[in-house]
Amino acid sequence: MNAPTHDHPWLVADIGGTNARFGLVEAPGAAPTRVHVLADRDHAGLAEAAATYLARHAGDVRPTAACVAVAGPVGGGTFRLTNANWSGTADEISAYLGIEHVELVNDFEALALALPSLRPGDLRPIGDALPDPAAGLAVAVLGPGTGLGVAGLVPVGGDWAPVPGEGGHADLPVATEREAEVLRRLRLEGVPAGAESLLSGPGLARLHRVLGEIHGVPADPLTAAQICARRRDPLCAETLDTFCALLGSFAGNAALTLGARGGVYLGGGILPRIADVLRRSDFRRRFEDKPPVDDYLRAIPTALITAPTPALAGAAARLGRRLVSLEIV
Repeated sequence: MNAPTHDHPWLVADIGGTNARFGLVEAPGAAPTRVHVLADRDHAGLAEAAATYLARHAGDVRPTAACVAVAGPVGGGTFRLTNANWSGTADEISAYLGIEHVELVNDFEALALALPSLRPGDLRPIGDALPDPAAGLAVAVLGPGTGLGVAGLVPVGGDWAPVPGEGGHADLPVATEREAEVLRRLRLEGVPAGAESLLSGPGLARLHRVLGEIHGVPADPLTAAQICARRRDPLCAETLDTFCALLGSFAGNAALTLGARGGVYLGGGILPRIADVLRRSDFRRRFEDKPPVDDYLRAIPTALITAPTPALAGAAARLGRRLVSLEIV
């Protein structure tokens, strides 16, 4: 198997609980091209979605290898999409698409691998400084979308090693009486107490509903996109402020757990829509407010990823590493 070319590229994909993003890598180290987004609900499974993408947008080429980043657990050549009814194996995808080599990776592991290649223009500081990969310190990346992803990236022997996990299901870090009341009501409803229950798209909608109930003004059901768009509505504004504050506490926990002194990057599909809200929110104060380690956290920069499809670049980096290690390239 050779390095990617225009006629025989690598296929890269970032599969979330709502949308599937695909692209092609047509030269070694090149950025993904022909990037398109397909809705999960329109396809029976991951292989079918990839086949649709290839037929519509890459019919003139034949990929020789693929790396698929999936929003869910990956291991032993199998995957399960946490927030959608898709599961399968790399071998099944390989056979269905006729692609010789298929890699599976957690989506936030792929996003972590993309971090060293991000440029200042791909980031927006949340605080006073941007992370600097040249510092050679461990970093973390997390982000709310259909779910809540978390991963780390640590320096190893002059290179970087990703640390994937399922940190989005760690406990929700409430810090105020209002947040505690939200959590209490969720528990009464039987909603899991993991951070993803509020720090995600469905969680944002849930938070909006519960805050309305606490105020005694039951609100019309709104989606996460509608809440983000109606930020001047008082209840939507409170929902977004509470969301950002909770995310700040969660991000601080992730920084402490991973020793991410090089920075915490924020990704996912929600935050770029509310970048202005995030910057003026309590996110940074809550991130730092963990005595007796306030000074430790105060020195850690936080930044919002604004690049449109960074996980595709991370999937390409993972594929290149893997093929080199197997001496295929």
